[in-house]
Amino acid sequence: MGVLLHLLSGVALLVWGTNIVKVGILRVYGANLRHVLSSSIANRFTAFAAGLGVTGLVQSSNATAVIVSSFVGQGLIAVAPALAIMLGANVGTAVMVQVFSLDLSWLSPLLIFVGVILHLSWKGNKPGHVGRVLIGLGLITLALELISIATRPVVQAAGVKVLFGTLTGDPTLDMLVGAFLTILCYSSLAVVLFCGALASAGVVSLHVAMALVLGANLGSGISALLTTSGNNQPGKRVTLGNLLSRLLGCVIALPLLGQAERLLALLDADPQRLVVNFHLLFNVALAVLLLGATGPLARLCEAVLPGRNTGDSQVTPRHLDAAALTTPTLALSNAAREVLRIGDRIEQMLDNMLRVLRTNDAKLATATCRIDDEVDDLYTAIKLYLTQISLEALDERDGRRWTEIISLTINLEHAGDIIERILLDAREKKIAHNLAFSEAGMEEIAQMHARVVANLRLGLSVFLSGDLKSAQQLMSEKATFRELERRFARNHLQRIAVQTAESIETSSLHLDIISNLKRLNSLFCATAYPVLEEAGVLNRSRMKEDDGEPPVGVVSSAGV
Repeated sequence: MGVLLHLLSGVALLVWGTNIVKVGILRVYGANLRHVLSSSIANRFTAFAAGLGVTGLVQSSNATAVIVSSFVGQGLIAVAPALAIMLGANVGTAVMVQVFSLDLSWLSPLLIFVGVILHLSWKGNKPGHVGRVLIGLGLITLALELISIATRPVVQAAGVKVLFGTLTGDPTLDMLVGAFLTILCYSSLAVVLFCGALASAGVVSLHVAMALVLGANLGSGISALLTTSGNNQPGKRVTLGNLLSRLLGCVIALPLLGQAERLLALLDADPQRLVVNFHLLFNVALAVLLLGATGPLARLCEAVLPGRNTGDSQVTPRHLDAAALTTPTLALSNAAREVLRIGDRIEQMLDNMLRVLRTNDAKLATATCRIDDEVDDLYTAIKLYLTQISLEALDERDGRRWTEIISLTINLEHAGDIIERILLDAREKKIAHNLAFSEAGMEEIAQMHARVVANLRLGLSVFLSGDLKSAQQLMSEKATFRELERRFARNHLQRIAVQTAESIETSSLHLDIISNLKRLNSLFCATAYPVLEEAGVLNRSRMKEDDGEPPVGVVSSAGV
């Protein structure tokens, strides 16, 4: 029993080590890796090379599959080049198996020692994530050594020999067992290395080990498909094509195991080396066979999974990639892109609002109120996405960015509610009674509306660029808008004083609208506060504001 526990702990440590390396690499190079993948689709060979290189770093073809699937789901790349990337990813995993099959036990203590020092000394920063990678590599080599030690007495156990003896009868059954183990471990790399260790110790025959390796490849394809099952149809086509290609490879390779064993024995007769060489040969041969056929395979996947990209829906988040959560900087970038979509919807609501106020279009008012529901859905999605980012993993700069994103998201959602309230009031007080603003009053509302839209755009620009001059311009616009609101309110009261009929009939609504436009403007101008605060000029800017008017939308990350 103790031997079995040692063996299981070695396998668990191997899986954990590969996961640590994957997370560390994604946190250090996540954005760059995604840029490499997204820009490598010029032809199938560059796509293949990108998949090989990226997977060689993260040591997980499943991680690459998740990234590529999200790109396809967002319409950034087509299915065919994505399948070429996955062929490269499979070869990349096989190459890493080759590396870790070498005797690296002497390297494990050094990697763990240096990695722990880096991780604890610079936790949350780039050197700390590099340390995490070194720890993972050290754990992988240590786990392989533990597995090797644990399997030695296993060979002498009669019961274990009987157990593994049941795998010697049917290569198809052996392959399914390998697939099942891979799904459980979520790592074909770990299972292939484990099979090599078993073959080296004589626990299983080479024929069984090679069948288990085929199963590891098949199981990896199944795991990737299960991981992306929540994606839209185009995104799932990538992992489906990857699974179909591996299934085809297994069907072809299964009856050729005997010939492959004799051929590889000529290269290196060592059982462990033969197993890992077979894994590499299988994936390279599969890539050679299918690299020119990614187009037909993509069309087959489109036929099996028809349907458009649901990301085209206005209420479906397009950029909140769950796979990026392990890379905080990249996750924040995704959230920022999604916030800009809310900004676009708010601008559309503002444009519709002016048309409703001019034309009394009740249907447009109702349709615009429905847009606020979309804003609410995106707001909720972004908020939940941000709460999944580990705040402990954020450095000071990313922590400030987290706060800026959640603050702007809250302000835009509040802006949508204000616009909806304006439209509901207009429908009740103006459209229902077929009233109209005075010509001068409508012109003033239009002027304020134009400034609000311009400041929304400027605020989103400041959010993206952090430009100090633009932030100062926003604060100047806020002061100008405040004076404009006061002047237009006085003008409206003067029109009432001279008995202008339209102004009298719409007086309450008119004053509420210009007041709400000022509130909207303040929400949009609040984007400038983080930039001014970082530059140390916030107090000078606030001197221009009214006494007692606090900054809008400044949120502490600790309080969300």
